[in-house]
Amino acid sequence: MDNDAQILMLSALQHYAFCPRQFGLIHVEQVWADNRFTAEGNILHERVDSGVAEQRKNVRYERGVMLKSLRYDLTGKMDLLEIEVGDPPRYFPVEYKRGKPKVQDWDRIQVCAQALCIEEMRETTVSQGAIWYWEVRRRELVPIDDALRAVTVAAIEAAHEILRSGKTPAPTKDVKRCRACSLVDLCEPDVFRRDHSSAYIAELFTELAGSNCDEK
Repeated sequence: MDNDAQILMLSALQHYAFCPRQFGLIHVEQVWADNRFTAEGNILHERVDSGVAEQRKNVRYERGVMLKSLRYDLTGKMDLLEIEVGDPPRYFPVEYKRGKPKVQDWDRIQVCAQALCIEEMRETTVSQGAIWYWEVRRRELVPIDDALRAVTVAAIEAAHEILRSGKTPAPTKDVKRCRACSLVDLCEPDVFRRDHSSAYIAELFTELAGSNCDEK
């Protein structure tokens, strides 16, 4: 990564994947607001991170593990790392989420980024991880394949670029996503979209007026 890049939190990647504007508001403008979903998520992570390490047969369970990557300028704390004893040992990252499995890669990107950190720190290869969803009380297996790695690296690079530029992106075009966002009142996506449309129309009319003058 660029030497001028700022350190990116692993949890911030989920913010970027969900909505680049949400990422910019939180990590560039430093604004935040809780709603029921974020509050429940905080409680869930506090419970998970407070657990002690334990050994069950040939698997060790480490909670609240700190990760970092110098290659990608990443850092953060993961919920659970399962280490299966072997030669070499097998590392299996597990992320806890309050909701339910999603079609989009928002959550899977965060797990893949954790895997990238583990690979760099332990000089190993991580082929799988998982997300435990509180709403459905089950795990979703996350294959750390080439496709997900490419999407994750692209998200990391794009998020770093926003940090470097210091500019918060425009709202997402997916209006339904805004309804679930705790920052919707601070973001004011509808107002921003109206302002943007007005500016575009004004610019369009200016160009048309200029064209008419040239024709005369």
